[in-house]
Amino acid sequence: MPVNGPLARKVAFITGAARGQGRAEAVRLASDGADIIAVDLCDQIASVPYPMATPDDLAATVELVEQTGARIVARQADVRDEDALRTALQAGLAELGRLDIVVANAGIAPMQSGPDGWRDVIDVNLTGVHNTVEVAFPTMVDQGDGGSIVLISSAAGLIGVGGGDRGSIGYTAAKHGIVGLMRAYANYLAPHSIRVNSVHPTGVDTPMINNEFTRRWLKHVAEELHAPTDFGNALPVQVVQAEDVANAVAWLVSDQARYVTGVTLPVDAGIVNKR
Repeated sequence: MPVNGPLARKVAFITGAARGQGRAEAVRLASDGADIIAVDLCDQIASVPYPMATPDDLAATVELVEQTGARIVARQADVRDEDALRTALQAGLAELGRLDIVVANAGIAPMQSGPDGWRDVIDVNLTGVHNTVEVAFPTMVDQGDGGSIVLISSAAGLIGVGGGDRGSIGYTAAKHGIVGLMRAYANYLAPHSIRVNSVHPTGVDTPMINNEFTRRWLKHVAEELHAPTDFGNALPVQVVQAEDVANAVAWLVSDQARYVTGVTLPVDAGIVNKR
């Protein structure tokens, strides 16, 4: 593993790591010296209209992390299945030996869908985050060295966005729910020097956003609400990059943010302030 860097000798557990933000977070933290435990479903959920990550995507993340000189243990697991998630984490712990950082990143956006979309987005984006923290924090507590947990929410976790589709409403509800989880865990784990924060991006140029189905939904919402067809950011950019989110995560998990806990950090090109 890299011997230098702000995260040297640390291990990070990242969900949704096969592509998009999760991959960017894995590569960035590895570049900063951390070894990685990477998890992704690598399968399709029926209510999700766009293609989800594949085993080949996860393999590509492994290769990119290894190119930094870091070690990585990658497993396919569903964040909705707490036992499967725990098994994946234990495989990483068996090889890498410890856990210092958790990034609960896995998420879906079944925006134009019915009751199945509501259930699936709550199960993945909220219950999946809860499961991720639950399987991870006991190891961090037992180690006694503190640590950092970052929950990936959205600008939609701070403002009321989206149309009337059940998947869209569920997405906003789940991302708001992550703030409640973050604040509760931040207080609960503070005596163990474990910091918990959430990150709130605007639209990010990842396969979850940059696909024909999500673009069609954005147009539908714009027509329904007489709103702009883009995300309505204050800064003159339509979307941010996955690396922008990864940079924020890297700061939050570093010692530079050692007294930062319980905060909702927007990486949003000003959309929350504008709204």
